Amino acid sequence: MDELEIDAVAEVELDDPVLVEGLPGVGHVGSLAAEHLLEELEGDSTLVRRIYSREFPPKVSVEDGVADLTCAEIHAVSVPDGRDLLVLTGDHQAQTNDGHYVLTTAFLDVAEEFGATELYALGGVPTGELIDEYAVVGAVSDEAMLESLEDAGVEFREDEPAGGIVGVSGLLLGLGERRGFEAACLMGETSGYLVDPKSARAVLEVLEALLGFEVDYETLDERADEMEEVIGKIQEMEQQQQMDVPTDDDLRYIG
Repeated sequence: MDELEIDAVAEVELDDPVLVEGLPGVGHVGSLAAEHLLEELEGDSTLVRRIYSREFPPKVSVEDGVADLTCAEIHAVSVPDGRDLLVLTGDHQAQTNDGHYVLTTAFLDVAEEFGATELYALGGVPTGELIDEYAVVGAVSDEAMLESLEDAGVEFREDEPAGGIVGVSGLLLGLGERRGFEAACLMGETSGYLVDPKSARAVLEVLEALLGFEVDYETLDERADEMEEVIGKIQEMEQQQQMDVPTDDDLRYIG
């Protein structure tokens, strides 16, 4: 296999589409959001491209005994009364720095092929602690985009995310800007420790306001409830461990 191969699965006509990227990252926020979007708009979506690369991990996925080589997929989504979408999903990002550039360039090539000039990268920004209120932090390729995103509830903070944005989400902004795309990254706050459906919902709600689609959140909320149970058990274990720590009196030697 070549370093990069793009399979043209289907051809569709889209009206002023927007690329939406949701590959795995912190808290799986972006991938959860993109997958939920496709699930809810399944009747209006078509798989149009598969992107294979030696930069992905050397593995296959197996379902019902059938193996599929690791790849990224792009679905075209026709949205009634909203902007059409190109939704990028996958189970992995590249394993090397060069690979991130190779794959991001391929994703932008496909977006251009379908006439997209705007893109949104979805992801998470770690807080290092469990949170109750989920803010969405943003970054843009052009200052002119700030106002519309702020109106949709996105927060822009000085020097955050600390260390910048790595991987495809960051390169979509950087390389996208150089190729004339209006690009933004929407990052839901998340602890960074667990898969975070609540953060994914916060990001999707912002994207809804920006692009004019509507989705139901019942299944995502169910996953959030399941994670709440997991978090509750973790907190119980932490509290028990704190109670079991011996005090100075417990450790004092009596002879």
